[in-house]
Amino acid sequence: MNLAHEGETRQEGAPVARALPLWNVSNALECIDVSKRYGQRWALARLSFTLPTGASLLLTGHNGSGKTTLLRLLSTLLRPTTGRLLLFGEEAVAQRAALRARVALLGHTSFLYEDLTARENCALLARLLGRPAGQVDGVLEQAGLAKRADQTVRTFSAGMKKRLAIARLLLKQPALALLDEPFGELDPAGISDMEQHIRRLTRSGTTVVLATHQVEHGQTLCTERLHLAAGRATAA
Repeated sequence: MNLAHEGETRQEGAPVARALPLWNVSNALECIDVSKRYGQRWALARLSFTLPTGASLLLTGHNGSGKTTLLRLLSTLLRPTTGRLLLFGEEAVAQRAALRARVALLGHTSFLYEDLTARENCALLARLLGRPAGQVDGVLEQAGLAKRADQTVRTFSAGMKKRLAIARLLLKQPALALLDEPFGELDPAGISDMEQHIRRLTRSGTTVVLATHQVEHGQTLCTERLHLAAGRATAA
């Protein structure tokens, strides 16, 4: 990962949305002088870095340092207040609709349908993505939910919901996986399973950004590190 200190000026005029090429560019992420403001508070301030395609980035920092804001920007759920953000060489703001098909965020909100079963949640996503229905049982097995597949999500513990969220992420087969505190609410067996999921993602060529307070886990899984303090990149 390369950190930069000089920004670039945003170009006037957004390109028309279009089909995106295969992810064969050298950099998965290019964050160029990006800032994000909420009211009078700057959650991120002039942040610049690049991350090569297929790399894994450990994102650290105290609560309020800007980690979740950065992940939401990378997922295209938020727009930068200033600066440029490129995902696989494409402008994240202009191409967000197409990019979202290849970006998956595992965050604090699961976006699960509580009254559906685990299998039904995954089957619905499979239909939306155009994935074969046969992949559903496979991702539920990988997530350790095969025996709970036909139970409603409303009956699940927080840890089980986290397992279902990772099953949905695996079903999406993202080019970029954004993981916000993925070890939270998991027991030791669940943490071990999550580590294996992350290793499989990186081995498959998926670019991974992992935000966690459990630095010891993250350091064994990631090739790069970015530490934030008050929305700025600093030494850890």
